[in-house]
Amino acid sequence: MPRATSGRFSRTHQPSIKSAAASSSSQNHSANEGTSAGVRNPIFNTERFGQHILKNPQIAQTIVDKANLRPTDKVLEVGPGTGNLTVKILEKAKNVTAVEMDPRMAAELTKRVQGKPEQRKLDIIIGDFVKTDLPYFDVCISNTPYQISSPLVFRLLSHRPIFRVAILMFQREFAMRLVAQPGTELWSRLSANVQLYSKVDLVMHVGKNNFRPAPLVESSVVRLVPLNPPPPIKFEEFDGLGRIIFSRRNKMVHATFMAKGVIEMLEKNWRTWCSTQNKMIDEHTNMKAKVEEVLSSSGYSKQRAAKMTLDDLLSEPPSLLSAFHDEGIHFA
Repeated sequence: MPRATSGRFSRTHQPSIKSAAASSSSQNHSANEGTSAGVRNPIFNTERFGQHILKNPQIAQTIVDKANLRPTDKVLEVGPGTGNLTVKILEKAKNVTAVEMDPRMAAELTKRVQGKPEQRKLDIIIGDFVKTDLPYFDVCISNTPYQISSPLVFRLLSHRPIFRVAILMFQREFAMRLVAQPGTELWSRLSANVQLYSKVDLVMHVGKNNFRPAPLVESSVVRLVPLNPPPPIKFEEFDGLGRIIFSRRNKMVHATFMAKGVIEMLEKNWRTWCSTQNKMIDEHTNMKAKVEEVLSSSGYSKQRAAKMTLDDLLSEPPSLLSAFHDEGIHFA
């Protein structure tokens, strides 16, 4: 993972308490004036980062409570903004590492804890969460910038050592896809991939008026608990299968495998596998017929991805993935 160009706030970077207080007072006064005049304070102009500040303290407290923090916990917070969640996490956790993309937000958060006991418990990283080297953490809490929702989830699930729990706020449609079940409208490749490696459930819905600036859509909070140990399945293989069958989730599986380019890709993967296993390649092999035989013999030919469960897809017999692997056909 490439290292981000990021900065860390420490006490040596901070202004004096006196000047910070004066600056904070001035900014708060400006914010109030801007609100009364109908003009937005520039500090809250966060759209380019896909970030909306959670302003409802009751919801912030509920999110922190759902994490069931322990006094020994090290917490990773993604997108702390001005620190409405952060200060509540600091009350219960041993340490908080906050990853913030916007230097203005990081400066506001720094001022908020300056001169308080919580200052020693907070480490702020300025940079892109997706590219930043992450420290050890027990719990992750995030009011997630919309544009990094999917990268954040899979970055967390691939993180080692495995953390205990994550409480994450997303755009509602994305959150509902994470918790969707087979046979429902939102069951998708995303649902299957996330539920393969974690237990995920809905915590609560959050209305858009609880944010500043208010987003155009509603939000929801989910709890994500990684499976420990994780299933012994190569993610690239499982995702490769999902990429094919969920491309047309309401079509029969046979039809999705007959789509343009799929057979050619599988044949290329098969030849690569044969080469790595020192197996002779029969140049007369008909890959289309081979794939159709796998689908027919496994009983999945007429099923639809929209209704297939993880048990149908997983690499334990008699699953679809294991049926292809038995014939040396791979997806990555």
